[in-house]
Amino acid sequence: MRTPTRRTVLVSALAAAGTGMLAACSNDAGPDPMKGMDHSAVNHGPTGQAIAPAGFVSPNGPEVAAAEARRRPGPERKVALTATETTLDLGGRTVRSWAYGDRLPGQEVRATLGDTLALTLANHLPQPTSLHWHGLALRNDMDGVPGVTQEAVRPGASFDHRFALSHPGTYWLHPHSGVQQDRGLYAPLIVEDPKEPLRYDREWVVVLDDWLDGVDGSTPDAVLAELAKGMGGMDHSSHGMPGMDMGGGTPTPATGPSRMLMGATSPLLGGDAGDVAHPFHLVNGRLPSAPETFTAKPGDRIRIRLINAGGDTAYRVALGGHELTVTHTDGFPVEQATTQALLLGMGERYDVLVTVKDGVFPLTALAEGKNAAALAVLRTGGGAAPDASVRPAELDGRLLTAGQLKADASVRLPAKAPDRTVRLELTGGMAKADWAFNGRRYDPAQRYPVAAGERVRLEFRNSTSMWHPVHLHGHSFALGADGPRKDTAIVLPGTTLAVDFDADNPGLWMVHCHNVYHSETGMMTVLGYHA
Repeated sequence: MRTPTRRTVLVSALAAAGTGMLAACSNDAGPDPMKGMDHSAVNHGPTGQAIAPAGFVSPNGPEVAAAEARRRPGPERKVALTATETTLDLGGRTVRSWAYGDRLPGQEVRATLGDTLALTLANHLPQPTSLHWHGLALRNDMDGVPGVTQEAVRPGASFDHRFALSHPGTYWLHPHSGVQQDRGLYAPLIVEDPKEPLRYDREWVVVLDDWLDGVDGSTPDAVLAELAKGMGGMDHSSHGMPGMDMGGGTPTPATGPSRMLMGATSPLLGGDAGDVAHPFHLVNGRLPSAPETFTAKPGDRIRIRLINAGGDTAYRVALGGHELTVTHTDGFPVEQATTQALLLGMGERYDVLVTVKDGVFPLTALAEGKNAAALAVLRTGGGAAPDASVRPAELDGRLLTAGQLKADASVRLPAKAPDRTVRLELTGGMAKADWAFNGRRYDPAQRYPVAAGERVRLEFRNSTSMWHPVHLHGHSFALGADGPRKDTAIVLPGTTLAVDFDADNPGLWMVHCHNVYHSETGMMTVLGYHA
């Protein structure tokens, strides 16, 4: 774990050196390793933020400052966070990994609507890192995307995040640096509403995760290197694929057993369920053999905030013996709907209410299509805890998906025809590990332009044989005319998903698949606001 690992960004068959992210580029004289590229796409100003190419709003430009002022930043909520190497106890199994502090998930960050979050990230890792605030509509220069919105935080350095919290809800935070998210670097972020309309007795935050780091020598970087060769074992080294040294140091070793997953299928996901055979699946950092136990009294009304922090796994979630009333998805309220089970793609969140019965019940998160599950336990009375292999009948009962929900009237987008449509075809596959949008792997110089004040339609057409959870930074979009407001949505193979958002948060914003191994082999791009 002491050997620094590296992320490769595919940029017109060139790789950025060293860190696993596009950091600041030197203006020193000499040979230009990025000749032919738009240098402004990756250069940085004196304060470390990325400078937008000509014609686009800069992440630290006056338009961004004006948008932040309109949020009316309030009292500071100060938080200190340290990214570090540590030993984690998963419940009888210890692993060496990277995490925020010494716990998994990282310490929950909780603040109130209207607060100014002032969080300092200290980097004690052996390589640069970053911090992305998944789901928040925040100022662009705090979004945490190295090479697009700001510099990476180098080892031994720190970065002060400061931004207004403009909407309540369930969010989370994680790096946007290579496959670091598939280690232990994630934590929930809860923005409370001082005028909360829901009534409940208790609240639980439930974070789901697929785990491989430190298990029999596995690392996410080694898994990425294996996947990047494709199913045919093609040599992509000329394109700077992971496992190759692009910065003059030591190549990343291919460690651990093969983690390539073949033959995992799910009708719910339209076929192929995933690429990676994670050996463990966790609820709040615990194995099913040593699950976290939530306690309550019979009749209590519980709010459960579900977060899928996994790298490659969708989870089908049910609470044995109970129905779930869905109240929110991705932080925004919906017209309440009752179900027995929910499906969460990576990055998605759902809030549910449940009135608990008397007894001991499994909260099971089935790793969809992967023949494995994560587990927590609800205890309101006596009785034996459920076995780790338990599969409550509700998992096969009535299942609700995002497309069946309607936005609460208070957050529904006003009816309006789109001013602009951005068409993004999801392309590629495992055979060549060539995941991309519109057949073009991630290039930070590529911008899909939008203009402030527009209603923008993103049209995702999935021509691959696999499902993808697509995520938009800095905004929420609507699924259909009265559909829920979300920032992450599943696009099944062979389907087209059209979502609308209002361009009201200027800057440079990522759009990407939230399967971290797909995004790292190219399925990312950028929306840029016209200056």
